Amino acid sequence: MLLLTGALVATTLTAGGASTGPEDLRRFFKDVHSFTARFNQVVLDESLNMLQESSGTLWIQRPNRFRWNYDVPFEQQIVGDGKKIWVYDVELQQVTVRQLTGGLGNTPAILLAGRGTLDDDFTVKALGSQGKLQWLQLIPKVNDGGFEDIRVGFEKGKIRMLEMIDGFGQTTRIALRDAAENVKINPKKFEFEPPPGVDVVQQRAVPRR
Repeated sequence: MLLLTGALVATTLTAGGASTGPEDLRRFFKDVHSFTARFNQVVLDESLNMLQESSGTLWIQRPNRFRWNYDVPFEQQIVGDGKKIWVYDVELQQVTVRQLTGGLGNTPAILLAGRGTLDDDFTVKALGSQGKLQWLQLIPKVNDGGFEDIRVGFEKGKIRMLEMIDGFGQTTRIALRDAAENVKINPKKFEFEPPPGVDVVQQRAVPRR
């Protein structure tokens, strides 16, 4: 099942010139309160062979509210209402729901929509530039059963790429476009009511270790 998550930020300047990747990342967590973008997502195996490809639209409202609507190739909705995470697979007519516990769990949406205590939760390392992107690495300090290595690519202060590697060596790569930050989003976007007749499965949250 596709789970995720996307984000971005305006260009900032330091006294010495253009901002750095770590500064852009911290600005995102500190100053960006709402965000929307289109995304393309691929999942790769250990040998970087493509396993899945999808696309859709995301909305984020801090803290802990988000919606990721996948429209290609299969329709799916992932909604965080601040207390629970709802995953609705339209084709299977099934909803999975679990408590939002604050850990990364198995979706990068929680990372991007959280309040963001970066230095408490992650070891942040600048990886330098590759092409037009400045790359950062975030290694979670707590093993919560989700992604073990997160990499964020910025271009001119804006997040363009998000890469996450899980414990099985699979990589989830998300490219963002048409992004807008600190925009007004209808609160109903972050509400979810299971449609009549669908199966609802309660899922236990992955414990933090």
